[in-house]
This record gives sequence, C-alpha cells and structure tokens, in this order.
Amino acid sequence: MLESEALTSTIAPVRLVDQFERGLDAPICLTWELTYACNLACVHCLSSSGRRDPGELTTAQCKGIIDELERMQVFYVNIGGGEPTVRPDFWELVDYATEHHVGVKFSTNGVRITEPVAARLAASDYVDVQISLDGATAEVNDAVRGPGSFDMAVRALKNLAAAGFSDAKISVVVTRHNVSQLDEFKALADEYGATLRITRLRPSGRGADVWDELHPTAAQQRELYDWLVAHGDGVLTGDSFFHLSAYGDALPGLNLCGAGRVVCLIDPVGDVYACPFAIHEQFLAGNIVTDGGFQNVWRTSELFRQLREPTTGGACRSCQHYDSCRGGCMAAKFFTGLPMDGPDPECVQGYGESALAAEGRTIPQSHVDHSRTGKRRNQPVALRLTTRPPSRSCDENPLAGMQFQK
Repeated sequence: MLESEALTSTIAPVRLVDQFERGLDAPICLTWELTYACNLACVHCLSSSGRRDPGELTTAQCKGIIDELERMQVFYVNIGGGEPTVRPDFWELVDYATEHHVGVKFSTNGVRITEPVAARLAASDYVDVQISLDGATAEVNDAVRGPGSFDMAVRALKNLAAAGFSDAKISVVVTRHNVSQLDEFKALADEYGATLRITRLRPSGRGADVWDELHPTAAQQRELYDWLVAHGDGVLTGDSFFHLSAYGDALPGLNLCGAGRVVCLIDPVGDVYACPFAIHEQFLAGNIVTDGGFQNVWRTSELFRQLREPTTGGACRSCQHYDSCRGGCMAAKFFTGLPMDGPDPECVQGYGESALAAEGRTIPQSHVDHSRTGKRRNQPVALRLTTRPPSRSCDENPLAGMQFQK
C-alpha cells in the first residue's frame, strides 16, 4: 500500500452534510428578489411586497451581479419578488443571465405569461418557471392571493403547456386550508405536464400576521408527512419540511438549515440575507453595492462565518430526534419569538407548542415592508382582499390600466 493510500485509509470520510454546514465557496441555492413591486397582495407574503423600492438596483448593477455569479460558477439563480416580471428589464436580465451561463428559475403569479411569452420560454433550455398557486380551487387560492389570481395562474399554466414548455412547476405554500388538496394539486400539475413543488409557510413578512391562523395543525402536519412519504419522489419541497423528519424516516433532501451555508438571498436593493425567509436586520450579511460585491459578502461576512460554525443543538440536542430534524427552521423560530437554539414552533414532538405558550416572548418585526398601505397590520388579518379601487393607480397596482390576454 502506498503511503498516501495508508494515510487516506486512516482518515474518516467527511460527510456531505458536514461540508454543507461549514459553508461552500458559492451558494447552491441563491434567491434573488428583483423587485418588491407586485400586482397582488398575498396575505402571507414573506417580503411584504407591493410597492417598488426607490433604491432598486439598476439594470447595469444587476448585470454586474450576473457577471460575478458567472465567475463564481453559480449554476442557477432563483428569481422572485414581488412579481419579477413587472420589472421593465426583466427579460433583458433573464437573457443576459442565460447568455452568461447562469440558469434562471423564476417564480411568478402568471400575470405576464401570455401566449407569446410562453412560446419564448419554451424555446429556452436555461429557464425554469414556477407558477404560484395556494389553492387547488379558486375559493381557497383567492382567499390568500386575491380575487382572480387562480384563473390568472391557470391561464399561465395553459399557455405554457400549449407552447410545449417542458416541466413547469406549480409552487404551493402549504396552509391548513390547502393540506387536504394535495392530491388535487398533484392532479393539476399532471394535467399541465408540470411538477408540483410545495413549501412551508413561514411567519415572516405579512406571514407573521396570519401564521397563527394559517399554519397547519399538528394533525395536518402528520397528514402532510405521510403524504410526502408516499409521493415524495415526484414532488419537490425545497428542503423546507425537514422538521417533519422527527416523525420517522428522513424526507428526501438536505434536512438541515442551509442559511448562510448553501443558501442566501439578494434583495432588490442589493442587501444580502442569510435566508430567503429571514428578511430582518439580524440576518443581514452585507450589501453588494457598498461591501465589495456578492462574492466578498458570501465569503467574508461575519454573520455567515458565525452561521458556519459547528452548533451544539442547544435545548434540542438531548432529544432523540435531533439528528433527523436538526432543531428545525431558523426563520420559523426567530419570527415566533423563540430562541434560536430551541425547538421549532411546529416541532412534531410538541416541544414547540409548549415553548409558544411560555410568557415573555417578543415577536420581531422586520424593517423591510413594502405593503401598499405603507404599514403592515401586526395582527391576524381576514382571509379576503378588498376590491375597493385605489385612490391612485400607483398606490395599489403597478400594472393598473394594462390589458392582458385571456
């Protein structure tokens, strides 16, 4: 045996999960919110979107970020908002990204996925589309996303399917009102040749106001877990349900919090956050414009350095299920006022429920809020949206007055 082989044989292999926890040279999953402008006002919007930020990055600055991502060999970027397609330069930026070897996956409510746009998307090999839908029926969906939003999303799916677009995604935030519709969502995806993607409701942004009312009950969490075990091979989850792994077998995916390790968020003004679901100054790692670019923030941020250090597991470490759920979601704990080293608020063993019942919790509020009212209500909201016309078109809808194909 060669000396090098002998040395290698005595060193325990490094687990992939350990490598991820220590952070990578570039994020695996980079989310980029291009704008906070949106034609909808979803009650659970994690970024409290609605109005465009006056400090939004310019086209040139966005292209500079894409150049940097190409140098870092970031394979693809998740583009969202707000509604990213309302940015006038959206398609220019998509084309620029794909021309520079950065694939694009963008989330949209479908407002601009017309027949010509669908045909354009079908001709590209480097663009993936996620259509947001939070109910398999208009009644359930429109209560969360607004009147007419179900029909708008389905029209987009029809246009994509008719154009021959391969494998669109239907992106669903799971709530207590749509858990029972999982089979219907899957059938809808199959009908349009799409893939179902379901993600967890987080209590961030406007989601904090409706979390108590919308997050699945304990019984529904178990129902969701059993459904994922049965259908998980054909459904995407974005690794967002790893807290459910404490029920038994681990669900497919990373099964750990990747904040600042393998994921992060760039917001419309260039701020970089550790997690797309934690838009709060406590998780702000830096700014692309003022801190020397994205690569410098990713590799030198003090916040990211701290997140990549080994963790003890805190109060959860003594639980026999810790290796399965890893203590749950950082954002879910933070925005419900629970300690970061404590249990997930939806801990399937019930520890989160008792932690939420404890006195003295302080619910953090993000400084980022672009709701059209200018002030988010920090209390439960009714699951319906007003149809009262705005006093000025720019107050309510950045697409006011535009006509769209049926």
